[in-house]
This record gives sequence, C-alpha cells and structure tokens, in this order.
Amino acid sequence: MRITTRRSSRALALTATAAASLLVLTACGSSADDTGSSSSDSSAAAQGMPETLVLAAIPSEDSSSLQQQFALVQKVIEDETGIPVEFQNATDYAAVIEAQRAGKVHLGHYGPFSYVTAKDSGVPVEPLAAFADSADEKPGYKSYAIVPTGSDIRSLEDFRGKTVCFVDPTSTSGFLYPSAGLLEVGIDPQKDVTAIFAGGHDASALAVDSGQCDAGFAFDKMVTQTLIDKGDLAEGDLEVIWESETIASSPTAVLSTLPGELVDQLTDIFHTKLNRPALVEAGYCATEDECALPEGTEFGYIPVSDDIYDGVRKVCEITRSPSCAS
Repeated sequence: MRITTRRSSRALALTATAAASLLVLTACGSSADDTGSSSSDSSAAAQGMPETLVLAAIPSEDSSSLQQQFALVQKVIEDETGIPVEFQNATDYAAVIEAQRAGKVHLGHYGPFSYVTAKDSGVPVEPLAAFADSADEKPGYKSYAIVPTGSDIRSLEDFRGKTVCFVDPTSTSGFLYPSAGLLEVGIDPQKDVTAIFAGGHDASALAVDSGQCDAGFAFDKMVTQTLIDKGDLAEGDLEVIWESETIASSPTAVLSTLPGELVDQLTDIFHTKLNRPALVEAGYCATEDECALPEGTEFGYIPVSDDIYDGVRKVCEITRSPSCAS
C-alpha cells in the first residue's frame, strides 16, 4: 500500500513520480510520429500509421490483473485495425498525461479530473468513450467520504484536525471533489487536515478500515461492492457519511495527432464494437456474462464528449487546486 503524508505544503512527489513513470512508458511505446524503419511497414509508414498502438491505464485498485481486464479491448482493436496493441499499466495519471503529451501513448484511460488536466494543459487528446451499465445510461459515479463504523466523525465538518486519506492529487473522486466538499464546510484540505495520499481507492478505504486514517475518500463501488466482493471488507465495516454530486465517468482518450483515418476507426470501435451485445454478436464471447470488460461494466463503452467534463472544470474553479494547473 503506497502511503504519502502531507500537511500544509504541496507535495512535489507527483512530478517526480510522473517523470519516472514516463521513462517506463516511453521506453516501450512508439510515438505518433514514429513510423518505424522496416521496409515491410513502408506502406503504413507512408500513411503515418504507428507500428504499435499503446494503451495505458492505471488501476483503481492494487491489481495485477489490469492487463487481463483490458485483454478483450486489445484484441478487438488489433482485429479491427490490424495494428498490434501494447498495454501499459501506469503508476499514476500524471504518467499517462505526460506520455500522451510526448506522443508515446495513443489511447489513455483517464479519470475525469486527469482527462481535464491533460486536455486543458494542451495534450492533443479527444475523449472517445466511457464505461456504462446500459446503452442509454448517463455514465457517472460518486465520491464517498468514509469512516470506520462507530466513529465519532459524523460529517465533513468533523474532519478538521483529523488524518484523512485521499487517493492521488489528480484523482477526481479521490481528491478533487472531496476537496470541494471540505471547502464548502470551511475546511481547507491543504491546511486543516493531515492529508495522506494512499495511491489507490482500495488503499484509501483499507487505510480507513485499519485505523491508519481517521477518515477518507474513495469512489462509490469500491466501498459498496469491489472490496466486499473480494473479501477485503465486510458489510458494515465502513460508514458513508457524505457523497458528492454525480461525476461524469472516466473516459478513454485518443491522441488526436494520429492519422485521421485511424482516429475515425478507433472512434467507431469504441462506439459500436466494445459493448457486450456487439462482442457476443461478433463471436468474442458466447454470452454477455462471459465478456470480460474493465471495471466490471455491465454494458461496455458508450460515446462521450468533452463538454460532459465541464463539471470537473467548475470544481477546479471552486477548489483552485494546484493539481488543476498541472
């Protein structure tokens, strides 16, 4: 469990971690301008097509199976485009942002906050799609404030002076929306609590359960479903004492400097082929229940546009979080 403690000053670890992670990501992926030198790939090179598509994501929980979760996504993209897909398990969102900025990651699976940070800081990306549990669903989730059952902390007002677990400085539901919630009740998350960055939503919840943090934040399903299904928490171990407004779901964003033909093809793949009914029809799964997609989504990807993340931008205005300017 990665734990970083910070009192009143802005941690510098994010930049260092991003730089180190970027080295790992860029070592493996070819950039959008890297067309290779093999004569057998001369046609693709002439069109500016990458030899390999790099897909990067970070785990919402400590998981060695993240690549397995994206295996079907990789397979469909490879079959449809004819281009091998390399999966990169990034250590944090900052690494994905900087790798896409450098043109080394072609498809990045972001949190809403980190997507906005990337987009608004000039990274040439466009959102393709986000996970949903039905085709007509408005994709979204919430941030929960959690305490051990029986705690005398009953509201955000009680967080003052306490040790509080956040997830990551660029986590939407694990830092940005919690910061806005605390500020609304007069608590400065930079000064009025001892902040701990746990590194993952599961780590944050488990640190609260173990007593390392007096209270903390994580996204809704991590608290109510994922950790309970895994046996890491039992029903009733944690109490939810606050929840945020609905947050637009995490997008997968494409590097817009890729050839337009390829961007259009990837857009069609995410919009029409990476959902359970389509995967069954195409023969990738015998039944919808057998289609293994990331984050346990019950349907698959649905299209999203940049403007659904304006709520995140508004929260950035409220919090004036240093991370919003990363």
